[in-house]
Amino acid sequence: MLEEFLEVNAFVFIVIFSRIGTILIFIPALGNPRFFARIRLFLALAISFILTPIVFDVSPKMPSNVVELIAIISGEILVGGFLGLVIRSMFYATQTAGVVISFVSGMANTMVYDPVVEQQSAIVAGFLGVVATLLLFITNVHHLLIESMVGSYKLFEPGLSLNLGDMANMLAREINETFKLGVQLSAPFLIVSFAYYVGLGVLTRLSPQIPVFFVAMPLQIVISTIVLALSVGGMMTVYLRHVQERLIPFVGI
Repeated sequence: MLEEFLEVNAFVFIVIFSRIGTILIFIPALGNPRFFARIRLFLALAISFILTPIVFDVSPKMPSNVVELIAIISGEILVGGFLGLVIRSMFYATQTAGVVISFVSGMANTMVYDPVVEQQSAIVAGFLGVVATLLLFITNVHHLLIESMVGSYKLFEPGLSLNLGDMANMLAREINETFKLGVQLSAPFLIVSFAYYVGLGVLTRLSPQIPVFFVAMPLQIVISTIVLALSVGGMMTVYLRHVQERLIPFVGI
């Protein structure tokens, strides 16, 4: 009796760990290659251990053969990868906005490390990525990430067949929303840049002797930096609200 109890609990733990571990590989910050793999593994084990009694009732029965076991674990890895990609796509709004801002601000060639895309990126994109990641932890939005992991078992019960078409459509919608938000966040800079270049064109027509191109780039960077300083608070507020709204359906609220 005891051996059967331990086997069932070990099976449920492995099933949960397959999904949680895969999610932690994909989400920003924790999924970063620079993040200590042992700490990530410890977090996955700890969360899986805590969720075992919570998710026990919705867990599939102990499989009778290895093929069924592999099928269940593979399904959990697929669900974990899907949820991880959906969560990760939400964080690319700052990357999109940062790249657009860098191009219209004349700072596209200045590269720094961006924790969101985990590689070199435009300086504004890197700055927004660091600020967004920091604010996610300061404002406790990361609690929603953990709650979404728990709530995912209501949406995708282990052992059941998956609707891959709906999953693909949902991922496509999240990417679309992320791109739209990135453009919206960069809208002030697009407007200022448009007005700035119109002003330069008028100035060139009125005073051809003024070396417009000599002062255009430095002035453009200064103006964009001022606009960034004035708007970064509002940008992060809109971004955090977007992340919360997109995570709530997974939490089940």
